[in-house]
Amino acid sequence: MNPAATDWGIVAVFATVYLGMFLGGLPRLKLDRSGVALLGAIAVIALAGIPVEDAARAIDLPTIVLLFAFMVVSAQMRLGGFYAALTRRVGAMPLSCSGLLAVLIFVAGALSAVFSNDIVCLAMTPVVARLCLQRGINPMPFLIGLACAANIGSAATLIGNPQNMLIGSVLQLPFAGYVRQALPPVLIGLVVLWGWLAYGPGAGTGSPHPCPLPEGEGVNTEPAFDIWQTTKGLVVAGALMLIFLFTDWPRDVAALVGAGVLLLSRRLHTSHFMGLVDWPLLILFMGLFVVNHAFESTGLAAQAVAWLGAQGVVLTDPGPLLVASAMLSNLVSNVPAVMLLLPHLGGGGEQAGVMLALATTFAGNLLLVGSIANLIVADLARQQGIEIDWKKHAITGIPVTLMSLAVVWLWMGFVA
Repeated sequence: MNPAATDWGIVAVFATVYLGMFLGGLPRLKLDRSGVALLGAIAVIALAGIPVEDAARAIDLPTIVLLFAFMVVSAQMRLGGFYAALTRRVGAMPLSCSGLLAVLIFVAGALSAVFSNDIVCLAMTPVVARLCLQRGINPMPFLIGLACAANIGSAATLIGNPQNMLIGSVLQLPFAGYVRQALPPVLIGLVVLWGWLAYGPGAGTGSPHPCPLPEGEGVNTEPAFDIWQTTKGLVVAGALMLIFLFTDWPRDVAALVGAGVLLLSRRLHTSHFMGLVDWPLLILFMGLFVVNHAFESTGLAAQAVAWLGAQGVVLTDPGPLLVASAMLSNLVSNVPAVMLLLPHLGGGGEQAGVMLALATTFAGNLLLVGSIANLIVADLARQQGIEIDWKKHAITGIPVTLMSLAVVWLWMGFVA
């Protein structure tokens, strides 16, 4: 095939794949984002005649391994009933609504910094909803606060969410150095979120008299609390955090060993762990790696970045990177946005990596569809008879995102 025709074919596949990322699938086809990415990878391999070995080398294996390993760690904590038990303990505290909201936000943020923010939302949402309904308080600020806090808190470390794992792996960012730079804006972001929900217009989001739980719906399916399984998971997670903070061991290898330790169990079957692994997300990553690699080979991305540079827009500069990260994250979701931007940050160093991680994660709170964590909370809340639509989310999501991104801008300017 003519090389020019091949390049334009790859561009067409690339554009179709990222249209699928924007829409959440392709019209009239039963394809979600993972399916679109997988078919896109198959298309560029066939179109360009890419050997399977070359396609496999385009995948950043350390990121996939690290992501898989922490899915296993998070599965251990969920199977041990840790998330639900901790949420109930928080709900039982004799606190005012604003005090309870503050504790919930910081607990969700802290958990998301170590475990997957999506898993935290999956486990905590039903419990939070039922606690609010039982106490007769408006659940809307608590549920929206849970989703936003999980997103913000996950930015605190290089293992808090998939995009941070990718950034840390590709740019080889030091774990402790990243935490030192990311933790202050994350903490300020959580305070901003709490202040808006407790005292701003977000405090009135939704009905002040929530509807009773529909009969037969919202049954709690979380496992009962198991102190042994929880302790086992916490010990492994704590050991991994110490290894990441104080040693230079490869993070993917250490996490994989930790996952292996957890899989050695006499009470939890391997299938239980594998059932909680987000296989579609892993397929999404691998498919996008291949599609993006094929698109990079056309040279068009490099030409576009060079043209922007000639116009004075340099992606490694804090301002353009912040804007590009926030915009792309809400157009195609944060993981695809990071994959698009990462190849062009080679000269930006650690500061560019930290900015990309914070901006793409915080931007996920802007719209309801901006992050998977938001959609998980909305879907599970609906099962409890609570409707979170895009308008209710936007009352909190838009101002909190803008304020938290402003915090990132000011903080990165301060530490630069």
